[in-house]
Amino acid sequence: MRTAQHMFEVLGELKGCAAKLGQLLAIYELALPPELAEPYRIALSQLQDAAPAMLPRTVHEAIAASMGADWRDSFREFDDRRAAAASLGQVHRAVWHDGRAVAVKVMYPGGRQAVEGDLEQLRRISHLATVFLPGADVKAVTEAICDCVREELDYAAEAEYQRAFAVAYADDPDFYVPEVVAQCGDVLITEWVEGTPLTRIVATGAQDERDRVGMLMVRFVTSGWGRHGLLYADPHPGNFRVLPDGRLGVVDFGACCAWPPEGFEELAIDYCKAFFTGGGPEQLEAATRRHGFVTFGRAFDSDALYAVVEPCSEPFKHATYRMTTPWLRKQVLRTTNPRLSNVVREMTMPAYFTPFARAALTLVGVLSQLETEGPYREEILRWMPMLAEALGTLEDPDPDRPVDLAAVREQRAQAANRQMSVG
Repeated sequence: MRTAQHMFEVLGELKGCAAKLGQLLAIYELALPPELAEPYRIALSQLQDAAPAMLPRTVHEAIAASMGADWRDSFREFDDRRAAAASLGQVHRAVWHDGRAVAVKVMYPGGRQAVEGDLEQLRRISHLATVFLPGADVKAVTEAICDCVREELDYAAEAEYQRAFAVAYADDPDFYVPEVVAQCGDVLITEWVEGTPLTRIVATGAQDERDRVGMLMVRFVTSGWGRHGLLYADPHPGNFRVLPDGRLGVVDFGACCAWPPEGFEELAIDYCKAFFTGGGPEQLEAATRRHGFVTFGRAFDSDALYAVVEPCSEPFKHATYRMTTPWLRKQVLRTTNPRLSNVVREMTMPAYFTPFARAALTLVGVLSQLETEGPYREEILRWMPMLAEALGTLEDPDPDRPVDLAAVREQRAQAANRQMSVG
């Protein structure tokens, strides 16, 4: 408990990178062993709820710095009370001059400088992450998170992405993306989204609603690039609302990018061959080297890596599958096993893959919180049809089938002997 509380105390001093790290940890604390999860749950809940609010005078000064001294002329009403916290600012509810209810996101004064200051603070607690990420390059993870936060400081870029998503999903029966009303400097004004926060559904929602909303999240993230060439990389519970008509409202487009990059489809196909068409460890090693996930010239145990990663593909081997907290915990414990540290140390991640990794890991964490059951394979194939050959013809395997590392190695040895005999 002292470790978790220390993390809260240090992170609570920060406004930038640490707040984003706290969001991610709040999702994945459910994957921790039960004896560790409870103190982290309490501390991280405090972190999310305790972000300091700007005083009204500070808010007014920040808006005036971006919109001008006459900024109030743009609004019929402006509520000085914070409606929501953002990782580097806060949101206020207001009424635009034309009568529309709007959300006004205002960046903390000095937010950019705070991000740089956070780096040093995060280094103070980086060793704590080894409790549940043994063998990980914690420094690199910290820097990657801060890079993401830096990108989210560009409100002009966020406005352009939100406009693109709003056009792409206009009149969509499943989703609502609020229109951008105005963007000036460090102020972003969008239509207000009224609905049930996803965080409430995670906490108290009926299972059928949790299933429906979880699959809508999968559809939004995957259809974004499948239909429109855009990746929404921050599917955090705080960014979604369920509207009264059942649609999923989406806010906060600071973490978006054009997607997929060149080579991503080939990467997806290569890894599908490894896990779904019998390619096995050899195909996994080839794909890992081909796509830059291992440092050139370095050796690693592909059998061990395959035995650990293969169970993570289970949701896509069945017509329907339920992600759960115990399932996620099992995957996290398996992939962070200290015995794999020698393998993990050889792994790396291409820079271009960072947004997708962030989106995928966050989404899986939320789906496990919701305990969503649904047709994951079908939904992925709907937006990535080039994977049909690998995913579309699978027979449902035994859900309890373990991956036996010794058996994998024995199969490889037998295959090699057969090839030698033929030769």
